[in-house]
Amino acid sequence: MKKQIWANLNSIDTVKEFVAVASQMSCEIDVCSGRYVVDGKSILGLFSIDLSNPVEVVVQGTPEEIETFDRLSAKFQVEKKG
Repeated sequence: MKKQIWANLNSIDTVKEFVAVASQMSCEIDVCSGRYVVDGKSILGLFSIDLSNPVEVVVQGTPEEIETFDRLSAKFQVEKKG
């Protein structure tokens, strides 16, 4: 199963918190900014993309994993841009 959300990761502390949450999960978490896609569990990957605007987060896993990630990442989520 796959779910897309939008997240605001515009500060160092927010990125650190997001990576901590993502790293707890066994499912795949990709973060997309423009044409770039990085692993949501990689702090270096996240700092290599443009985080000045909300980014798309794609979670692939079981419904339970997606529900858990959705709950744990709620503080980062924003409405879809555009």
